[in-house]
Amino acid sequence: QVQLVESGGGLVQAGGSLRLSCAAAGRTLSPYIVGWFRQVPGKEREFVAVSWRDGNSPNYADSVKGRFTISRDNTESTVYLQVNILKPEDTAIYYCAAGTYYGNDAYDRGPTYDYWGQGTQVTVSS
Repeated sequence: QVQLVESGGGLVQAGGSLRLSCAAAGRTLSPYIVGWFRQVPGKEREFVAVSWRDGNSPNYADSVKGRFTISRDNTESTVYLQVNILKPEDTAIYYCAAGTYYGNDAYDRGPTYDYWGQGTQVTVSS
């Protein structure tokens, strides 16, 4: 079991920034791909970004490219999502997820991931 804990959400004005963190309790995330998803109540969960095991060449949803950056720390026990130039439509609960997936074409699908955190709320005011 991998326990994931997200933090860093909050209320921010449009154009502002936040850094979201996804920490694995007591273990490294190096064996896993780690993705960020977001969900607005009543809507489908949406893929945001994925960090591959080596931390290189992350993938992003088109809606966040150029504004969001996913990264891993040196110990690989935490994955970050730097969210910049926030827009009201970025308002959602942000979830991180870890998976043992070794492919390269299903990273944007929720069922690809094995473990999920509880989510952190991001609210962007206009």
